[in-house]
Amino acid sequence: MLDAETKRRIDTCRDILVGKVPDPKSQVEQITVALIYKFMDDMDLQSEEFGGERKFFTKEFERYRWAKLVSSGVSGQDMLNTYSEALTKMVENEGLPALFRQIFRNAYLPYRDPATLRAFLREINTFTYDHSERLGDAFEYLLSVLGSQGDAGQFRTPRHIIDFMVEIINPHKNEVMLDPACGTAGFLISAYKHILKQNSTNVVSSNSVTEGGDAAEQAVESPLRFPGDLLSPPERERLAHNIKGYDISPDMVRLSLVNLYLHGFADPKVEEYDTLTSEDKWTETADVIFANPPFMSPKGGIKPHTKFQVQSKRSEVLFVDYIAEHLNPNGRAAIVVPEGIIFQSQSAYVALRKMLVEKYLAAVISLPAGVFNPYSGVKTSILILDRAVAKLSQHVAFFKIENDGFQLGSQRKAQKGSQLPQARAELSEWLRAARVGGGGELKSTLASLVTRTELSAGGEYNLSAERYRVRKESDSQFPSVPLGELCELVRGVVFSRDDEVTVGGVGVLRANNIDKDTHQIVLDDVKRVAPKDDFSEQKKLRKGDIFICLSSGSKDHIGKVAYVEEDIDFYFGGFMGAVRCDQSRIEPRFLFRLLADSRFNTFLGEQIAGANINNLSSSLLYRYEIPLPPLEVQREIIAQIESYQRLIDGARVVIGNYRPNIPVDPNWPVPLMGEIAEFKNGLNFTQSETGEPLRIVGVGDFQANLLVPSKNLSTVTLDVVIKNDYLLQPGDIIFVRSNGNVELVGRSMLVSEDIGRASFSGFTIRARFDQTKANPLYLAYYFKSSAFSDRIKSAGQGANIRNLSQSILAELPVPLPDLETQQAIVADLEAERALVNGNRNLIARFAKKIDAAIARVSGEAKVEEAA
Repeated sequence: MLDAETKRRIDTCRDILVGKVPDPKSQVEQITVALIYKFMDDMDLQSEEFGGERKFFTKEFERYRWAKLVSSGVSGQDMLNTYSEALTKMVENEGLPALFRQIFRNAYLPYRDPATLRAFLREINTFTYDHSERLGDAFEYLLSVLGSQGDAGQFRTPRHIIDFMVEIINPHKNEVMLDPACGTAGFLISAYKHILKQNSTNVVSSNSVTEGGDAAEQAVESPLRFPGDLLSPPERERLAHNIKGYDISPDMVRLSLVNLYLHGFADPKVEEYDTLTSEDKWTETADVIFANPPFMSPKGGIKPHTKFQVQSKRSEVLFVDYIAEHLNPNGRAAIVVPEGIIFQSQSAYVALRKMLVEKYLAAVISLPAGVFNPYSGVKTSILILDRAVAKLSQHVAFFKIENDGFQLGSQRKAQKGSQLPQARAELSEWLRAARVGGGGELKSTLASLVTRTELSAGGEYNLSAERYRVRKESDSQFPSVPLGELCELVRGVVFSRDDEVTVGGVGVLRANNIDKDTHQIVLDDVKRVAPKDDFSEQKKLRKGDIFICLSSGSKDHIGKVAYVEEDIDFYFGGFMGAVRCDQSRIEPRFLFRLLADSRFNTFLGEQIAGANINNLSSSLLYRYEIPLPPLEVQREIIAQIESYQRLIDGARVVIGNYRPNIPVDPNWPVPLMGEIAEFKNGLNFTQSETGEPLRIVGVGDFQANLLVPSKNLSTVTLDVVIKNDYLLQPGDIIFVRSNGNVELVGRSMLVSEDIGRASFSGFTIRARFDQTKANPLYLAYYFKSSAFSDRIKSAGQGANIRNLSQSILAELPVPLPDLETQQAIVADLEAERALVNGNRNLIARFAKKIDAAIARVSGEAKVEEAA
């Protein structure tokens, strides 16, 4: 196992290189080549000590020996000249194995600084290894520093997830194993270690579930140095030959070759190969396949050959197709996939899922969204393919993992309670039983079984387990009815950017035309589109429609609704829909209230998994069940709710229209802000694992009608001391300095007495005023006024300001009466603010009453109503 000192040395090497070689992958390559270089000289020395001969640095290559390169007395320039020359000459060294010559084929020194090279090589020289396995441990850690190849959709799979997948698939010594997108060969090495463990004496079975302990104890055991002493020499040779990998990247192939060699593979079988476009290896199959293939297709697209069963140009679809089609009759596979594979409705995704459900799929394991942090928060699942299980069992097992033994933030700290051991043990047992007799019950708090018939119903083959979750019986006194019996969903018109016009055309409403909070239709930004033949009257909004968002780049917008009060001369777009009720059975306003309720959003959250694009299909909407009272009861409920809603709407008008007004006397002094204040730009904070907690006021805390920041400020942990001039004091006023939303620039917040230990983010400016001249509360009100808002938005070049600076603030005039007058103005404005806050309390109170009314009709526990 990697020791702390070796880890420190690797980190030091990276620190030395980072100024000259900033790219992490290039750092890994430089350290890899240097370690191999030294390792060859170490092996030569060891051979001599045992009476043998040198084989790496002989004849004319003897002058490149590592020991000579770093010996005392060698100048930095000589070291630079010799090392850079050796890197280019080593490929000609016939004493090197073919693998090592391949490693050195593209090796070069990307910088010419003798001091950097001397420091780097001297740190490399401190590494000592008595066996290649120790170098292998170090190399595995070195690979772990590789970040994501985000533009290719590639993310390094965490070691504990790799081992988890390998333990479930359980490869054997006589099976052919393949990773068609092998990266650094992590799956292949884990599979090899698993087989060594299977074939070692005195190994205790790890199939039990351990309760308690930290992540290292909870996560699946990673076999480290099992001798494999039960394997015969021919079996070892066959095993090494049966472990194979492909990768399209020559850099990844080189890294995987080194990784495998350092784990005992004298002749590793990893090749540079384009799995998706080349047909050369199409006839080669495997007993076991592991993969975390690229999630994204390159910008130039993919031109796959025609042998795939599913026709697509999406890399994740093609890789899963390839893996399924290249399994032997009893083959097994474990694949990390993005959520698009699980539920996307495009024909290629549906065709792929149909093929998997009918012939290959045994289980789906949903992973938490932060597994790939800090490189990506992408949501993933693991597909377990097993041809024998798919043939014999009518069920697919669905597991949901919420704790993988590590926190889901960017730091990924270890935590107790990993569910991986339980999932591994339960799924492994169910798969074993299914291979024998088709499977049986799966008693688990993490899993459920779904029949293949149910998965195929409706033709979507959706693999989101929540879709099939059995919902609890309703306690409502009214019958529950699926929406498909009560309404029709009409989808909107489809148009492209080329169809948009600036003059004429017809208006088309989209998701941004629904206010998520008020459920009102807003007409501030309506697209004008040249109409097409399919722009029928049916796709115009009419009175009684429930306007609903069906698809969006943000899952927060899916399902947001607005009620259409009157016929309006607007079409609605293709990502939108109109829910039209059978008014002989249900009042449209009643259904609108049920769809605007949080229970519907909860249902959607359970049914729609996170991905870049989310969709609310008609079949999903129609499946949602609602309580259906008689029409007269529906009308009574709506009358009650709408009486509450009128009060809420009135309160919102008061809040929305209120702006503090300071009647400015033209005789007041008008100093520039820079004459009464000093400014400081905020800091960009990087959270650490240790140190003091610090509250941060960020742009997200600025709201137009709030005078002071919320008490729920975000908190970071820092291991550096913040200087006092970056700590906020009561009376400071913070301004938004820059933001993607120009409307936020210039907004201000007053720091209140209860701020505590807090600072301000790099997107803000802190102003600290001379309180012998200015009352901060008076200034805070003035900065919220329309007069100041208009002034700051036109600062600079006469257009809306996009970046606020200290110099702009310093030049802004502020009407400033004497302190006594300021205090009198503050007293009046505070009284007004109390009334405005009263309206906020009224909104909260009557929103609870609306929720209570819906809860009663749904038969749920009554929401506590305010008196």
